[in-house]
Amino acid sequence: MSISIDRSKCVGCGACVEVCPGNLLVLENKCARIRDVRDCWGCTACVKACRRQAIAYYLAADLGGAGTKLYALDEKRTLTWRLEFPDGSQQSIVVDKTQSNQY
Repeated sequence: MSISIDRSKCVGCGACVEVCPGNLLVLENKCARIRDVRDCWGCTACVKACRRQAIAYYLAADLGGAGTKLYALDEKRTLTWRLEFPDGSQQSIVVDKTQSNQY
C-alpha cells in the first residue's frame, strides 16, 4: 500500500509535505513527490491534506481490491472518502466530523 501523486493536479502548495509524519514528501519543480514509496506508512495524512485530490492511496487487495484508489475531501464538518475502483465505478463515504469520535 502506498500513495501516488497525479502531477497534473498538484499545484505545489506543500500541504502534504507539512503533514507527512515520515518526512517522505518533497516539493520538486513546484510539484509534490514521494522520496520512496516503499517507506510510506499508509497513514493517509497527505491524502486528507490535499485540497486538489492529487494524491491517491492505493488499497491492498484485502482492503478493496488491487488497483482501487482512495481519495479524500476534508471539509470543515465532513470528511468524504472516495473510492475509485479499477472498473471506473466509484463509492463515497461521508463522515460527519462532529460525530466521528463517539464510538
